[in-house]
Amino acid sequence: MIFDELTEVLDPEPHPAAVNMALDEILLREAKGPLFRVYRWLRPSISFGYFGKVAEAEKAWPGRESVRRWTGGGIVPHGTDVTYTIIAPRSCPFFRVGPLESYARIHEAVASALGSVSAGIALASAAAEKISDACFDNPARHDVLAEGRKVAGAAQRRTQHGLLHQGSIQMAHGDSREMNTAAETIKATLRNALSFSASARPLHACELERAEALAGEKYAREEWLRRF
Repeated sequence: MIFDELTEVLDPEPHPAAVNMALDEILLREAKGPLFRVYRWLRPSISFGYFGKVAEAEKAWPGRESVRRWTGGGIVPHGTDVTYTIIAPRSCPFFRVGPLESYARIHEAVASALGSVSAGIALASAAAEKISDACFDNPARHDVLAEGRKVAGAAQRRTQHGLLHQGSIQMAHGDSREMNTAAETIKATLRNALSFSASARPLHACELERAEALAGEKYAREEWLRRF
């Protein structure tokens, strides 16, 4: 287990892309203990890493809502994926675990969760050669593979407040009911793989209000979107 205790922030309502990114930052700033959030997107979207170029993201996925992440990494499509965030505040022992090890340990938990709904799950033993700016075209070391294909990736950022881990699990397309069932199974299994003692609380209205304000000040602004 990664965490002695973990709180899931229940957030069933879909949000615009900028608000989803702002919520992660607000939760990171204010976390008193480890947090886990699985969230949805109001519209089909793409996110791309902090140093990425918006022109490349929009060319790869035209017509989608775009947002620059606070974390690094490549271009990730959202809408049918399981998008999740793990936050470890600075006071949490896991914050002191190095980047490669923390990435590996979280993805071991993700692999365990995916193993409940899919076969052939394994972690990549080494990074593959980069072939594009699309995150899921380029497995990094410790990314999650299904029959050799990357199905789960993530990016991290450490700040004065703690560790932010933003991840995406790209499931095979299928019947919407089957996909929803699989997503719920993955969510529950992943939460339990992260901690034996997991509780839950709703996203507070004040947190959403602060996130909406931050989205307007930062993540939804053209200056942020097109800074590189």
